[in-house]
Amino acid sequence: MKFRSIGIDWLLVVFLLPVLLAGLITMKSFTESTPYFSHQLMWIGVSFTIFFILSYVDFRFLKRTDVLVMLFSVFSFLLLLLFVMGHTSNGAKSWFSLGGFSYQPSDMMTLVVILMLAKYFSRRHVEIDNFKHIFISGLYAFIPFLFVFLQPDFGSAIIIVFIWIGLTLVSGISRRYFLTILGIGFIALVFLWSFAFHTYQKERILNFITPLSNIRGSGYNVYQSTIAVGSGRLTGKGVGFGTQSRLKFLPEYQTDFIFAAFVEEWGFVGAMILFLLLGLIIWRILHIALLGATNFEILYGVGLSIYLMSHFIINIGMNIGIMPVTGITLPFMSYGGSHLMTEFTGLGILMGMNRYRRVAHKDDMRNEFLGI
Repeated sequence: MKFRSIGIDWLLVVFLLPVLLAGLITMKSFTESTPYFSHQLMWIGVSFTIFFILSYVDFRFLKRTDVLVMLFSVFSFLLLLLFVMGHTSNGAKSWFSLGGFSYQPSDMMTLVVILMLAKYFSRRHVEIDNFKHIFISGLYAFIPFLFVFLQPDFGSAIIIVFIWIGLTLVSGISRRYFLTILGIGFIALVFLWSFAFHTYQKERILNFITPLSNIRGSGYNVYQSTIAVGSGRLTGKGVGFGTQSRLKFLPEYQTDFIFAAFVEEWGFVGAMILFLLLGLIIWRILHIALLGATNFEILYGVGLSIYLMSHFIINIGMNIGIMPVTGITLPFMSYGGSHLMTEFTGLGILMGMNRYRRVAHKDDMRNEFLGI
């Protein structure tokens, strides 16, 4: 097996820059008296600094069990500490507030979950058909899921579930086990609905089924978002002319509903260009992942792509009224330093792994990944 120093995937950076710029332009167009634009510009600078620094780190040390256990323990402790010292925002105790800076540990915990699952499945790849490995890996995901869900942060908890399901399927789970997992998930959903979900969470799910049933109450956000998206039509109203966001009809237009604010100004054409860029970002991540030196690096890259795709699908889905509102941000566009630094940390780790990637024929990589 051959290795060589590769460095940063500049094509990935090229695809990232227009998405970051689209978020900045959208914030600038409706934040004349707020600091969103300047603050986001600062966070982009910090995030790129993290990205470039991490790209020069040899991350083979992350294969060590003691390192991953330490990371898992530290962030589990931070999630528990939120219940004592956390700041409540929108009904969830998900943030540490330090002066003017807020930090959400569930973001970084998601990356740790990806690393834990990548390590576990890479060591047991050939015997993954054994149900006990699915159960044990489920415990790794269930612990942070429980801590995040109890905050309650239903959106971030769902992302952890998607990552576990995605990596389990990619690792070679049999069809009968997949159906078993679906059955367990359905039973768990019934239990959560009956005994765990808060009233506002039930309302959001009901709005998913009938989004226009209560447009003056729990369905207001989705209703205003769909109006903003629809009013953009083919080419949009133009930068600075998005009335739903500028007149404050559209709530959380800098975070949860920035896609709706963007499409109102750029229209269907802008949305298609954005979809293309997001798809190209995922393509580059998967391309780099499949060149990973071992199954650990491959599974990490796949997990990172699942993490980002889950955010893309859920956020855009809730903006156009086909998914419940869960507070999930749109990667690289939504305002906020915590999630932006997490996204670039994930990409920086991937770039570090890319430096010692394998040079091999694609058929050899596919056969190893499939355990042939």
